[in-house]
Amino acid sequence: MQNQTPFIHNHQLNVIKKQANFLLKTLRSVADRKVLDTVRVTAVSKAMDVFDELTAEQKKLLERLADQEEAQHVQDYLNSLEPYLVPFPEVTAKQAQKLFPKVKKLKLPDLERLDYAHTTYLRWVDIATNRLFIVYEQQDQFVGIEGRITPTNKKGFCMFCNRHQELGFFNVKLKGSSPDNFSSVGQYICMDDEACNHSITDKAPLEKFLSSVGK
Repeated sequence: MQNQTPFIHNHQLNVIKKQANFLLKTLRSVADRKVLDTVRVTAVSKAMDVFDELTAEQKKLLERLADQEEAQHVQDYLNSLEPYLVPFPEVTAKQAQKLFPKVKKLKLPDLERLDYAHTTYLRWVDIATNRLFIVYEQQDQFVGIEGRITPTNKKGFCMFCNRHQELGFFNVKLKGSSPDNFSSVGQYICMDDEACNHSITDKAPLEKFLSSVGK
């Protein structure tokens, strides 16, 4: 398996982690072996369901989740999946600038130090203007959207990752037929970009939002 081609995307890894945590909680609270066996099978099945197709070797790797018995074993197993992650494509400053041509002084994060392996979508905030920038890859091309994010100081479920956390209202203006004619689309999303990427298990809500703003 050492030479196995990476096949696990970040959101799929998050599903595997979620099922691993579910298995751990069951191991700590249930003694009935039949129940445990059922949970093991269910955890592996749900982990596999997020993949369109898997080779025999890839299936064997995921099936190893069911063999874990203790917290450290589970963590070791999750660590063993790291070489199989498909990273988000690295973005250069030039590429980012092209995505947001109207922003003359685009403030970027340190793109070279980002954790691309655990990224489903790239996002950052220009604190001075409360502008949130999102970069996503669709059909081998980068798309970018920007809008204003306003903290709500309330907790709720993020539209992108369905995680209960501090939310901000992300509002994106849509192009109109004239400068004075515009509409907007808004959604409540996580204020914490890293936590959102570590929680997202389904790309569909994010892609639906991108579609709604014409990206």
